[in-house]
Amino acid sequence: MGSPGQIPYRSFIHIDRASTTPVYMQVTHQLINAIQRGYLLTGTKLPGTRLLSSTLAVHRKTIIAVYEELDAQGWIEIRPNKGSFVLQKKDAKGKRISTEKQNLLAYYPEKTGYSFEKSSLLDNPFEFSSCHYSFNDGTPDIRLTQIEQLSKFYSSNIKRKSNLKKLGYHNSDGSEYFKENLSNYLNLSRGLHISKENILITRSTEMSVYIISEILLRALDIVVVASLSYFSVNMIFQKSGARIVQVPVDEEGIQVDALEKLCRQYTIRMLYLTPHHHYPTTVSLTAERRVALLDLAHQYGFIILEDDYDYDFHYDQKALLPLASADTNGMVIYIGAFGKSLAPGFRTGFIVAPQNVMAEMRKYLGIIDRQGDVLMEMVLAEMIAEGEINRHLKKSIKIYQERRNLFVNILNQTFGENIHFQQPSGGLAVWVQWKNPINLLQVSQECRKEQLFIPKNLLYQHKDLTAMRLGFGHMNKEEMNSSLAILKRNIDVLTK
Repeated sequence: MGSPGQIPYRSFIHIDRASTTPVYMQVTHQLINAIQRGYLLTGTKLPGTRLLSSTLAVHRKTIIAVYEELDAQGWIEIRPNKGSFVLQKKDAKGKRISTEKQNLLAYYPEKTGYSFEKSSLLDNPFEFSSCHYSFNDGTPDIRLTQIEQLSKFYSSNIKRKSNLKKLGYHNSDGSEYFKENLSNYLNLSRGLHISKENILITRSTEMSVYIISEILLRALDIVVVASLSYFSVNMIFQKSGARIVQVPVDEEGIQVDALEKLCRQYTIRMLYLTPHHHYPTTVSLTAERRVALLDLAHQYGFIILEDDYDYDFHYDQKALLPLASADTNGMVIYIGAFGKSLAPGFRTGFIVAPQNVMAEMRKYLGIIDRQGDVLMEMVLAEMIAEGEINRHLKKSIKIYQERRNLFVNILNQTFGENIHFQQPSGGLAVWVQWKNPINLLQVSQECRKEQLFIPKNLLYQHKDLTAMRLGFGHMNKEEMNSSLAILKRNIDVLTK
């Protein structure tokens, strides 16, 4: 065996003086890494503490601490008067590190050593940018969130001794207190008739759809969605192996007559829709069509997956009650996101369904999210019980209504007769259609040069449609004026 001093330790031990990790632990971890990867083979004699401390330009006591730590963890054996050796296996023969591998120790492998199936269906459709201005598909303004009030609720719950046992490992599917308060809240605000036994708490709407798909859909099952629908949910359906069939949408929501024709042609397993404010066009499903849809589901036996997207945000009139409030045959599964007007970290998803299918969903949730976020659920439950959610919504809706009115006025002033849109009765976005075709992707690219970000998922374009879903909820007056001015300027340049 060659001298331990001949091994190029500096090639695979790199000390970061600015790191909060102690130097001796940095060296220890990198030596362990070298042993694990076979660069320091069993039986290799390590340099003396003086030599290695000189090589690495550290204090000798640091190396003494390194060797003691390695010995305590069982990576080396310190033999009195002989030195320190990488723990030796029987008949092991040490050898010098090869020059080809010297420079690989500081890097994690770029690729796996095994094959796996890749899915383009789950490619992230969301884009992000650091541009000063941006449009989105309709999200609340986190600047309106009462952070101080939320922090008080959170702090008081985490300090409460009675909550300590709830923070441990458990097999429940969430806080019973939260489910009880949430069921009461949904009964009062949505006209439902449920108990806590009809609720499953999830992390998000997408997680809710994933659980439902895993339990209720099989390969080649037919799922009907609107001809323009929520892309993220469609991706989940496709990944489950379902066949997606589209049904047209007009200014009264999905066309029930067209859906009935599909029912005669296919065996429909599920219909997904956002009846309150259809995504992306923002239209509401009329009361007449809601009744017809429930009758159709009962007649043909398909599941209605109702997403209450933007239900909390309505301005001009009382919101239409969800389909789930009138379902007497157990055909509707109702999903949503609670706390959407709050900061994203204070939101949670939920599923409402009959108890028999809920029992199966709880089994699945117990596998993929056993622990959940009980503390956050306790916070949200307390906010419901004390009326804080209603107070926050009342203040927020007034601001968002003012922003909607302002946004549509600026739209009219900026684009005039070149666009067509209907003022939405609720929600945080406007569906804007251009009367003359323009290349929306090119418009988006040019706007980005002027610090306006328009992600691709807001663009809807084919031979018969040129439209954008433009969110206004996150913008103040100055941001609206600047963003729409940039958009108008670039459209004018590209249409000359």
